[in-house]
Amino acid sequence: METLKPYYQDEFVTLYNADCFEHADLWAGANVLVTDPPYGIGWSIGESHQASSKAHAGIQNDHDTSARDKALEAFGDKPAIVFGSFRAPFPGNVRQTLVWQKPSDSGVFGTKYGYRTDTELIFLLGEHERRKASRSSVLTSPGGMIRYRSGHPHAKPVQILETLIEWTNGTIADPFAGSGTTLLAAKNLRRPAIGFEVEERYCEIAARRLAHDVLDLGALA
Repeated sequence: METLKPYYQDEFVTLYNADCFEHADLWAGANVLVTDPPYGIGWSIGESHQASSKAHAGIQNDHDTSARDKALEAFGDKPAIVFGSFRAPFPGNVRQTLVWQKPSDSGVFGTKYGYRTDTELIFLLGEHERRKASRSSVLTSPGGMIRYRSGHPHAKPVQILETLIEWTNGTIADPFAGSGTTLLAAKNLRRPAIGFEVEERYCEIAARRLAHDVLDLGALA
């Protein structure tokens, strides 16, 4: 069998343009899973000039939570940090749930009742290191969405991923790497990380972001 070649690699990060489930042996042995998987909500969006949004047909494997659950099963009971939605079934054995509150210019498109849809869930699974309760379970993002738009419709702020990763130890795995925010946050923290992304267009964006020698502080995240 031909050896899988990295799409991008540096001192800390290795990124593959491949199906993570066909190569689970390369990432499932990592110490911590940090990922933003398909939520299982069948997301798609039409173009809206009012909300400055472009049409997008949807995310691969987003018809249900099977991709997320399959990745969690492959990773076992090690520490995992997984983004998710209020509108989809939660993973099993969740230890704690955090909330990401998005910037004030998010969650406008499609709202009807005056309340923005500006929150997402972050599930903590596995046995994380015990710590003094010094942080809020609500994580916030400074500035507007422009600070973390990367070309992927569900990009997350680098700062949020750094906050989540810095309380973990060892190698990071992200089997749904998207535009590379998890990998970039790990690199900023000088942590080894391995990622998989099945769509080459997002691998290209991730590789371009990771190739910068200076720390990405979120201005273009």
